[in-house]
Amino acid sequence: SAFEYWTKAAALGVAVAHYQLSTLYYDGQGVEKDEKKALHHLTEAAIGGHPRARYNLGCFEGRRGHYDRAVKHFIIAAKLGNDRSLESVKILFKAGYVTKEDFAAALRGHQAAVDATKSPQ
Repeated sequence: SAFEYWTKAAALGVAVAHYQLSTLYYDGQGVEKDEKKALHHLTEAAIGGHPRARYNLGCFEGRRGHYDRAVKHFIIAAKLGNDRSLESVKILFKAGYVTKEDFAAALRGHQAAVDATKSPQ
């Protein structure tokens, strides 16, 4: 099953596999819903450089009222090219949770990530 393959790949440190497992555990798809396991795999995926996982961690922390931690996750994900994270940084900047310097750094990092994915034509 897909779950078994994702589990084996996650054991090898594959960030995408951790991300997929996090969504399965969070939604309870094919496994018993388990927020603790979902958060574990989401964290591992984020550490492994998965931008969407980092964004989701920011959302998780924001829902818990930990805006300082949410901002850090969103800035990291924005610098990895995640558009939703950049939008979240912008919203939190307007709300006063992000400094002008951090917002500018997130914008520059996001643009650099986007530029790095473009073809040199």
